[in-house]
Amino acid sequence: MTMTFVTLLLCGTAVYAASYVQGWVGTSVPKAVINASCTSSSQPLAPRGVTVNVYNSTDRTGLAAKAGNALRRQGFQVATVDNDPLGKSILSLGEIRHGPSGLEGAILAAKRLPGARIVQDDRMDASVDIVLGNTFKTVTVPPKVAVSKKATPTPHC
Repeated sequence: MTMTFVTLLLCGTAVYAASYVQGWVGTSVPKAVINASCTSSSQPLAPRGVTVNVYNSTDRTGLAAKAGNALRRQGFQVATVDNDPLGKSILSLGEIRHGPSGLEGAILAAKRLPGARIVQDDRMDASVDIVLGNTFKTVTVPPKVAVSKKATPTPHC
């Protein structure tokens, strides 16, 4: 009986320790949130800070050019307009491809193509590829979000 109790106590302690290391218990804010808030810039990313490549994966001529012009009017830096270099045939709305440093730009671009799939690849720069699929119709303009004038506390890093 005593041995069973000691064994259960040791197992429970090991589970709790592993949970603490994973951040499941013992902290009120996950470590990933703390680190992200310490490294993010105070200004949100604007379209002018995002370089996009617009690719057509369909047989509809001029689709990438039309979307590229719409994205330019919204402030994006359009670098390349062409057919999909991967040669994929995308049956859905499209894909937004980015590398690890291009996630913010990909999220910003995804607001212009609601329903497009966001895909991370291994590129080293922050560029974003917008690959238009068969169900793509037009680039949308996201609604403007009101910015609060109240001061927000700066997290301690």
